[in-house]
Amino acid sequence: MATKRQTLKEFQLGRGYTKEDWDAVDSPPLTDEELARMRPAREVLPPEFFEAIEEMRRARGRPKMDAPKVAVTLRLEPEVLEKFKARGKDWRSAMAEELKKASRR
Repeated sequence: MATKRQTLKEFQLGRGYTKEDWDAVDSPPLTDEELARMRPAREVLPPEFFEAIEEMRRARGRPKMDAPKVAVTLRLEPEVLEKFKARGKDWRSAMAEELKKASRR
């Protein structure tokens, strides 16, 4: 989950930049005239830029699976659950394997 960063209004020592860096960056608010002259990024930047961005987005995260597992809610008898939990920390996989075997019968 992304965290919201605080916008600093004045220089603070020890944040990874110098006072000279802070003073060199001057971004006053845009005027109405500047805002009116702005154009969409797709009109200004080459198509290759957006293709590269899209490719980078596709490359992120877990690869897509052909048959992903499905999350379910299941109510079980306490003794059944305790028996599987007694097998160790991988008890969910053990339960899934047992259910898979039972479904083949």
